[in-house]
Amino acid sequence: MAITPSAVEYDELVPQDVAVINLEGKVIEGNYEPSSEKDMHLECYKRREDIGAVVHTHSLYATILACLGQNIPPVHYLIGFAGGSVKCVPYKLFGTKELALAAVEGLGNNNAALLGNHGLLAVGPDLYYAFNVAEETEFVAEIYYKAKLFGDIRLLTEEDMKKVMEKFKSYGKKAPIVSE
Repeated sequence: MAITPSAVEYDELVPQDVAVINLEGKVIEGNYEPSSEKDMHLECYKRREDIGAVVHTHSLYATILACLGQNIPPVHYLIGFAGGSVKCVPYKLFGTKELALAAVEGLGNNNAALLGNHGLLAVGPDLYYAFNVAEETEFVAEIYYKAKLFGDIRLLTEEDMKKVMEKFKSYGKKAPIVSE
């Protein structure tokens, strides 16, 4: 697993700074120790064979909702990238096995979880997809937060989300159109 180090500015990172570790957490290469959240990443890979990449972020609106202990319900169809909704797990100290276990429990079969008073965890089959899950979850978190300021929100129904999830199975996977 390749993972960035903690407390190193991304714009200062060079490829050799990224830690490469095995699934037991042993560093194989890299100039720095892996992120303090390496156990959370490792648990994701160990628990679900469909996970090929993990993105952990402290994006603003997802973190606000995590600090409020709020789940993200299906307020917008793009929450489908996360699996239909996003659960917020209770606070656990950063960098601990307790947080790692709570995070994967919160994921369940979905692709995102809010980490209470902490941030967002997003997963996918590859880095592109996991990053997209994180971006779309942040987008929906912002919509949800701002919409709640006005009061009641009309959520998508379970039936609505079933249709969304079915449509997502083929979304963007069509063969390119060839013009003559």
